[in-house]
Amino acid sequence: MTVLVTGSNGFLGAALVERLVHHRVEGIRCFVREGSDRSRLELLRQRYPDAKIEYYVGTLSRREDAPGAVRGVDTIYHLAAALSGAPADMFLNTVVATKNLLEAVATENPRVQVVHVSSFSVYGVADLPAGQTVDENTPLEQHPERRDPYAFVKWHQEKVLEEYQRKLGFPLLVLRPGVIYGPRGGAISGRVGLQLGGIFLHLGGSNLLPLSYVDNCAEAIVHCAMRKEPGISIYNVHDDHLPTSREYLRAYRKQVKRLRCLPIPYPILQLVSKGVEWYHGYSRGQLPAIFTPYKSANLWKGNRFDNGKLKSTGWRQIVPTAEGMRRTFEYFREKEY
Repeated sequence: MTVLVTGSNGFLGAALVERLVHHRVEGIRCFVREGSDRSRLELLRQRYPDAKIEYYVGTLSRREDAPGAVRGVDTIYHLAAALSGAPADMFLNTVVATKNLLEAVATENPRVQVVHVSSFSVYGVADLPAGQTVDENTPLEQHPERRDPYAFVKWHQEKVLEEYQRKLGFPLLVLRPGVIYGPRGGAISGRVGLQLGGIFLHLGGSNLLPLSYVDNCAEAIVHCAMRKEPGISIYNVHDDHLPTSREYLRAYRKQVKRLRCLPIPYPILQLVSKGVEWYHGYSRGQLPAIFTPYKSANLWKGNRFDNGKLKSTGWRQIVPTAEGMRRTFEYFREKEY
């Protein structure tokens, strides 16, 4: 079996490559950009000298770079996506890149299994009651243009994949992780709050955090892919024993560093969001609409989460939540985050 991994040198991508090695996948083709940082992949090649980890150099934003990458592989693990940047660049490097990849699939390998790593951000939860459980049956976002650029491009990325799956009929596995965390990842998710100058605005209150430790997430991806389900399969990915935003922040402040925190209750946040949205329109965009009632409801109203469908496949997290948080905070403390 030979697989292609896009986004292979990223935070989750490198963890996925390691899990593929653990599952004794025979050939792992890593799609990497020219001049990109491959240090983590090089460490894996040194740690597992018998593993067949190869590089395919190119960029998915160029259509001509994709055909050679998909040729001859049994499964494509598609993780490549822009996490930040100018909206136009994010669209190019996420949505257009995905379309280029799938055009290559159509001509070179139309029966390949495509495993796509999506995000919880594709769900539309703004209009759901507080405390509503989010699972695979939760409706997708109806107004992606009202969300942040990341949610917008991930939503459109899924739509492109669904379009090509209907046209070509390849097996499509979609995994939607919550908050992926771990050493080398981000310090504090936006679901907890935002840094504003020297003050951390705690916006998540007592909301549950849908955490997925990076190794657990990578294991879920490989585990589900090896089931080889036909058609379209969708799984939400998060761990058991989820902490609240308040518990996570308290542990971070205790184990990593003290933060000057200002808790913002959700009703106050919504009032502020309405004011920001009004002034954004009044000033004709001079003040960015960082907060709007719609964006705030999606992130901070508060939901419950269910990973029962994932667990029904036999997946179990390999790193307990308490241990994952300990490892993560130890890394942050050493790096002086």
